[in-house]
Amino acid sequence: MFSFDWPWAAVLLPLPLLIRWLWPRPHGATDAYAHGDNSTLLHPALGRLASTFVAARSLTHAGSRLQLGVLALLWVLLVIALMQPQWLEPYTEIRTEGYDLMLAVDTSRSMEALDFTVQGRQVTRMAVIKGVLARFIKARDGDRIGIVVFGSQAFVLSPMTLDMQALQSLLDGVVSRMAGDGTAIGDAIGLGVKKLRERPEGSRVLILVTDGENTEGSLPPMLAAKLAAHEEIRIYTIGVGSKGLVPFYEDGRLKQVEMEIDEDLLTNVAEVTGGAYFRATDTGALEKIYRQIDTLEKTQAESRTVMIPRPLYRWPLGLALLLVFLLGMFPDGIPRAWLTRHADG
Repeated sequence: MFSFDWPWAAVLLPLPLLIRWLWPRPHGATDAYAHGDNSTLLHPALGRLASTFVAARSLTHAGSRLQLGVLALLWVLLVIALMQPQWLEPYTEIRTEGYDLMLAVDTSRSMEALDFTVQGRQVTRMAVIKGVLARFIKARDGDRIGIVVFGSQAFVLSPMTLDMQALQSLLDGVVSRMAGDGTAIGDAIGLGVKKLRERPEGSRVLILVTDGENTEGSLPPMLAAKLAAHEEIRIYTIGVGSKGLVPFYEDGRLKQVEMEIDEDLLTNVAEVTGGAYFRATDTGALEKIYRQIDTLEKTQAESRTVMIPRPLYRWPLGLALLLVFLLGMFPDGIPRAWLTRHADG
């Protein structure tokens, strides 16, 4: 479909005529006889000379009219290019059924604890969580997933997206303490609810991953959970790590540090919203979450058609530049030799 992006620019078309009409006209030259010039020109073939001047004047007038027409065409082409002609091509985007998942990941200081072992080597909680979430994201084909990270404060690392590759790249850059040392569980839930409430009902899920207790933030976790329940958002909570003394690097030395997980809070948050609580120490926890999520109603497939513009201004602009080149080559209008040749014919 053909259209103009700036059709209002067509009001510039009559501008040259308006300028010519309003521009003050120069005073014409007075006749030679008005100044008392009564000289007589003697020529043996005065009639033939007079006819030659009349023919040349008529041809020059024709050339001037052609040049004026070229200038008018040049202006019209420039205005058309300014109107930005374009060809609109329809493009239909189809989104399949899926879930709307928001991952809230704890990045507090305690995520540096070394109470997990992989292939006989101690690794941090953060490394384990990133590995688990990476496999989780890879398995969620067709789902829209976003990421919220939280510590002393919460912020959106990625909005809801279907681009799993971009999401994986962002997850790879998550590190401990990037949002502060504390744990603002309530703020993380509140921010996740704010983003998920914009999506259709029935498939909105928040997965909260944390290893500690709520120590920071302005929104109490249970109040945030009630807001999630009001918006029909289910929350699945995952408790990471062990209770009691856990190995932890501090001041360059490996120490045993006392750590706790508020499992009662995480359980209550999940139950209020119709979700469930899991311990990450359980190797089947992720599979359980899969089964729980798959029982929910998926968002129906969405079909949306958008018009993609293909600019066409290059054509009138190119023709206008060609006319400018011709006017530069022949600034006096049609070449005199061409006029003379056609006059003799």
